Amino acid sequence: MVKNPKYKDLIEQTFDFPQKEFKVENNALLFNNLPLMEIIEKYGTPLRITYLPKISQQIQRARRLFNSSIANLDYKGNYHYCYCTKSSHFAFVLEEALKNKVNIETSSAFDFNIIKKLEEKKKITKDITIICNGFKTQRYQDNIIAAVKSGYKNVITVLDNLDELDKYPDAGEPLNIGMRIAAEEEPKYEFYTSRLGIRVNEIIPFYQQKIKDNPNYKLKMLHFFIDTGIKDVNYYWTEFHKALRIYTDLKKICPELTTINLGGGMPIKQSLAFDFDYEYMINEIVTQIKTSCGDESVEEPDIYTEFGSYTVGESGAVIFSVLGQKQQNDRETWYMLDGSLMNNLPDIWGLAQRFIMLPINRWNAEYKQVNLGGITCDVGDYYNSDAHINQVYLPTFKDGEKMHIGFFHTGAYQDTLSGYGGIKHCLLPSPPHLLIDESKGKLSYKLFAEEQTAESMMNILGY
Repeated sequence: MVKNPKYKDLIEQTFDFPQKEFKVENNALLFNNLPLMEIIEKYGTPLRITYLPKISQQIQRARRLFNSSIANLDYKGNYHYCYCTKSSHFAFVLEEALKNKVNIETSSAFDFNIIKKLEEKKKITKDITIICNGFKTQRYQDNIIAAVKSGYKNVITVLDNLDELDKYPDAGEPLNIGMRIAAEEEPKYEFYTSRLGIRVNEIIPFYQQKIKDNPNYKLKMLHFFIDTGIKDVNYYWTEFHKALRIYTDLKKICPELTTINLGGGMPIKQSLAFDFDYEYMINEIVTQIKTSCGDESVEEPDIYTEFGSYTVGESGAVIFSVLGQKQQNDRETWYMLDGSLMNNLPDIWGLAQRFIMLPINRWNAEYKQVNLGGITCDVGDYYNSDAHINQVYLPTFKDGEKMHIGFFHTGAYQDTLSGYGGIKHCLLPSPPHLLIDESKGKLSYKLFAEEQTAESMMNILGY
């Protein structure tokens, strides 16, 4: 008699499994050797997990690969790793990353409240490099200048537009600046050029007119960012070569320019079928920078990267239990979860993002196709396709049997996008809330809530 296939058989026949982060022992999944069933029994579900050692492992891998390429190619510049704070602002994430002597990339005025807290806790010193990105409010600009005046010597503010430079108050000493290139977007986008950065044909004229002979500024960095990240595709290399041409042309007239910043992160593993050659990609990046500089007879720059999702993404997991199952028609079976996918993993709903989804237990049970439903009443609170296939398969179970599932490598952006405790994307504060009423033809105004304070944010984030 032929036995029905088990879920474990399906995974082992479809993927190279077990893998470094995932293996099965005693019919249950281990994530980075964590005993997930024991954790569920102790802490319950829904449950969010951050495995902190993974953050250090990611940083050390990237640094090792860049430094290896630099040594093998006799590249003259140095490599510098920056953590992109907007991926996750939590104190435990920053403190783990800082164990590895990383630098910081900011995107909000309130990042400087974090920097102040980290300095007070002696997690950083004023020698750290702080790269300030984004379209900046006056509060953000004032905080940059305040940091410079307080002794932070390695602050680099990256200009996002031509008007930004005139809005900085006097720092008392030359301000280190960068310029961000407005890259062309991928054809799938609804617009041609990034809303962020300065147009390619304006960068050199702007430098010559406003920066070159101005003693208040030093142009140190050219910033190149691709929203879809570092990928071995024609689109990425085309935009990368444009950036290298701008760098070499600018370097010839600006000897103080010493750095190219490769914004946009390395991809992370979001499927068991993930296959990305980090070593090849990094070596190719260093090779092409060296070749371009050699062809134009200019000095090779230091290389900065701003890795956010790459740093923290693979450290995260969200665990649910299945409350029950529903057969809604002849073809659709629903596993109803004890939490919300929209609330806990908003990229699933907002961007159709796919994470690694696996059962925690019952790997030796038979499997079937299912849809996953969140506990909210919203029609969009569901998950019905994996990254490698437009379906979801999970082990079967009967009433009274426990069934748990996990979404893995969820550590970047999901907390801020879901408004964890009141935190917002890029650490933007909740705005004031004004109530307006009308009585007998007369309007009345009442401020229900003030703008969210920096102190409130710091408490939520663990500082």
